[in-house]
Amino acid sequence: METVLALGIGIVFASGIWLILRPRTFQVLIGLMLMSYAVNLFIFAMGRLAVDRPPLTPAGAVPDPAALADPVPQALVLTAIVIGFATTALYLVVMIGARGLAGTDHVDGEEPGE
Repeated sequence: METVLALGIGIVFASGIWLILRPRTFQVLIGLMLMSYAVNLFIFAMGRLAVDRPPLTPAGAVPDPAALADPVPQALVLTAIVIGFATTALYLVVMIGARGLAGTDHVDGEEPGE
């Protein structure tokens, strides 16, 4: 299963890199989002997701770190999702503004062949 997860993360990240190298701004934006998703999956997978482990110590119980889920990767991924959403919204606004000023969505501001 680790191989399948590693291949999946690698394919998503490689797709993001391929889209970043495209000439249109929307494709660059989607590529950045795919790379962000791949990194989030990687961080979440490295946190060793455990099933049936409580995230907090039950009241009155002695804390046993081995019996609890690690909250740090979950918190990092949640924070990364929120920051990724905000930066995607910012990129989208900048992209729409650049499209209005330049009249094209090409990264260089001019269509090839002009």
